[in-house]
Amino acid sequence: MYAFTYERPASQADAAKLAQAGGKLLAGGQTLLASMKLRLAAPEQIVDLGAIADLKGIRRDGNNVVIGAMTCHADVAESAEVKAAIPALAALAAGIGDKQVRARGTIGGSVANNDPAADYPSALMALGATVRTNKREIKADDFFQGLFTTALDEGEMITAVSFPIPKKAAYVKFPQPASLFALIGVFVAQTDAGARVAVTGAGNGVFRHAGMEAALNGNFAPAAIAGVKTDEGEMSSDLHGSSAYRAHLVGVIAQRAVAKALA
Repeated sequence: MYAFTYERPASQADAAKLAQAGGKLLAGGQTLLASMKLRLAAPEQIVDLGAIADLKGIRRDGNNVVIGAMTCHADVAESAEVKAAIPALAALAAGIGDKQVRARGTIGGSVANNDPAADYPSALMALGATVRTNKREIKADDFFQGLFTTALDEGEMITAVSFPIPKKAAYVKFPQPASLFALIGVFVAQTDAGARVAVTGAGNGVFRHAGMEAALNGNFAPAAIAGVKTDEGEMSSDLHGSSAYRAHLVGVIAQRAVAKALA
């Protein structure tokens, strides 16, 4: 790594001051530290959020489940509150990486990083979640803006994510075997406002599938989306799968997700 200074503030206020001054926020470090080791990232100052207690935890708030930004994946996966209210979210967290990643990686770090194959962004989009920061609240539909890009301002810090509790929901992914990132992942939810379908791993970032949502609003069943096409031109293509393969997988995985939600 290149040389850097290290700060470990004990409060959100202190962390925000350091971030505003140019410090790079460190959550679980699953992407940032690896990038620093490869010298692809060279922050002059690291601001470790690990000591800020009020950024951790899971609680029920009316018809929402609120998860603190520094809550690790393992805690989401094992939470009785999440399992009872949104079991699909607990299952998603349980399928992220391996035990070591789940013990260190955080929901806030994953959401802020916005990797195009990450799992959590699909949950936020499909459930209509709200990202809470030290400055404001941002709807998931407005938060994710493409490849590793979000609506966060420079120095802005995620404090929590609020998930509305759906009627039914499920997440299914076709994992890339080495990393367990989603080659294709589809999160479907039946909400009071209608069906929502979010796809990750397919292109430059998570997106909602309008065609499938329209079909599921008419009939929330796998057969309803069997003939719904996905634009191959919007899919990424790499050594793990062509754009045509990914477009086909979206349909297959989405049907499995709907079947799982109904089960």
